Amino acid sequence: MTARKGRLTVTVDRTLLDAGNQAVADGRADSLSAWVNVALAERAAKERRLAAMRDAVAHYEAEFGAISDREMAVQAREDRSAAVVVRRPANKQAASRVTARKSRGAA
Repeated sequence: MTARKGRLTVTVDRTLLDAGNQAVADGRADSLSAWVNVALAERAAKERRLAAMRDAVAHYEAEFGAISDREMAVQAREDRSAAVVVRRPANKQAASRVTARKSRGAA
């Protein structure tokens, strides 16, 4: 352990511990500590992105007013209609439901 690292004792769900140990066994992580370190780094990055998004929305709303529920609904519809399907439904029944929804104008 280098001087830049600190020791941490935590209690985690057994399934997470098993997943970390499996990652080490599979060669996807050098050690359980390395696996946990990556997970914590990813969480910290996510928290920074969420904070930046909150700041951006607050700045926008300070300048242009609060974003309404209607505006959110309109944007959600536009996002769904612009989305690209990256995989097909697993079976014909699911495919027919998707086709039926699209024919009704829903996404």
